[in-house]
Amino acid sequence: MNVKIEESWRKVLQPEFEKSYFQHLIAFVKGEYATTTVYPPGPNIFHAFEACPFDQVKVVILGQDPYHGKGQAHGLSFSVAEGIRTPPSLQNIFKELQADIPEMPPAPNGNLDRWAQQGVLLLNATLTVRAAEPASHQKKGWEQFTDAVIQKISEEKDHVVFILWGAYAQKKSELIDAKKHLILKAAHPSPYAADRGFFGSRPFSKTNAYLQQKGLQPVQW
Repeated sequence: MNVKIEESWRKVLQPEFEKSYFQHLIAFVKGEYATTTVYPPGPNIFHAFEACPFDQVKVVILGQDPYHGKGQAHGLSFSVAEGIRTPPSLQNIFKELQADIPEMPPAPNGNLDRWAQQGVLLLNATLTVRAAEPASHQKKGWEQFTDAVIQKISEEKDHVVFILWGAYAQKKSELIDAKKHLILKAAHPSPYAADRGFFGSRPFSKTNAYLQQKGLQPVQW
């Protein structure tokens, strides 16, 4: 099955594309795009992979669903396109970043492509969603695919930082070899949970300290 995805990822994930669950998933997603409004726009479904090739991955930040509001989702977890108002969870991420690394200049906008281009894979567990219907594309096959992505990174790479915010993301730690990677867990940055352990968790400085310890370039957040 020929999936339009960045070449290094295509080589790693090709076995998934051949599996029946993935073919059922693609048929479902195509039907949804043909009959209703779905986010992100079709060409951006695999944008996280385009922006951060497999051989460059050194950090993974896992989200759950794409944003389901008009113009928000563009294929990177927690990120919005330039010119779009910064959503509350992302506002809290930027707030924690400023507290964690005060010398870091304030974010110019909510587009996190600048992180992806430095090796941060911004991966949602589900890569598509119906407009105004959160969780509408869960349990259709995307989770099986993105679990395989996490496992491939864990198996084939060394010294990757996995940032898992909230209970849903933290369950994915079972897929990660903690002996050769760093797993950072904290509460979700949403306004409902951020005060319960997200603020003060310092994921950005901890990530950079680990990367430098392993001889890798820190991220300019």
